[in-house]
Amino acid sequence: MRIGVIGAGAIGGTIAALLDRVGHLVEVTARGEHLEKIRSSGLRLSGAWGDHVARVEAAETLHSRPELVFVCTKAQDAAAAIRENRAQLAGIPVVIVQNGLAGLDQARTLLPDSDCVGALALYAASYLSPGSVTVTTAATTYLGAGSGEPPEAAVFATRILDAAMPAVAVENFSGSQWTKLIVNQINAMPAITGLSAQDTLGDQRLRHIITASMREATRVGFEAGVRYGSIQGLTNTLLRFVASAPLWAAQLVPLMMRRRMGDTPNPGSTLQSIRRGQPTEIDYLNGAIVDEAGQLGTTAPINAALAELVHEVERTRRFLPAETVVERMRALI
Repeated sequence: MRIGVIGAGAIGGTIAALLDRVGHLVEVTARGEHLEKIRSSGLRLSGAWGDHVARVEAAETLHSRPELVFVCTKAQDAAAAIRENRAQLAGIPVVIVQNGLAGLDQARTLLPDSDCVGALALYAASYLSPGSVTVTTAATTYLGAGSGEPPEAAVFATRILDAAMPAVAVENFSGSQWTKLIVNQINAMPAITGLSAQDTLGDQRLRHIITASMREATRVGFEAGVRYGSIQGLTNTLLRFVASAPLWAAQLVPLMMRRRMGDTPNPGSTLQSIRRGQPTEIDYLNGAIVDEAGQLGTTAPINAALAELVHEVERTRRFLPAETVVERMRALI
């Protein structure tokens, strides 16, 4: 099958390389040195799902019309990427693999003639050098749309993807998006401190802040009427516990998440963006919680403060010591 992958970074590059490995004709989009390296040496995958060099077609935009497309750009780049490739996307299944809550609705508006579905990539991958991606933690990708049963396009895309990597079509995809947003609560602290996700969760002081932001986020979701989807060990019942428990008890959940990551340092996608000098997705992660709270007529001060600290690091290019983060957040916890 001819498959397009728009955005061959850590997540998209992994999808592209694994689909190539099982025999699909894959075309990817990339830019700059990353594009040139893919063209000259192939797309190199390493890590938890083995090593593979994918000899894929590569350009800044898709040149041929695929039968299935995965959009894997950062959330803030998705609209522009879809517009640039719209002629090749009309009338085919399009899978939006993104963080946050708005990506799928945005794609459906831009592509009214396409069957757009969402995907949540729970595996951890890093794009550390041009032409190379590595998977640090293997996990399942969840596909679907809306709050009901997965639509036919999601089932079709899942069947194709599952031959290359673990993938499941799920009901209540909207609730699963919220659960993934809670998972992504671990992203801000590595971006602020420059430490791995495992190190920030292993530091009791920083874990206290992460747990508080997670509790605040789950409360916003429940107030919005969300029924959280069950992914990566997190369930609606467990997240209700996080929302209501004292911090000393609720921290058991981020500790469980840390154990699932394994020993290979996971920088998280937000820290990876900062290291490459690129804008982060923080406004679609912690910022999404702040926006949802505002729509409910309330606030999410912990998530707002963490988002601002990430933006500070983006501006200054200097990470903050743990002691500074604790002091800056003390009044909110």
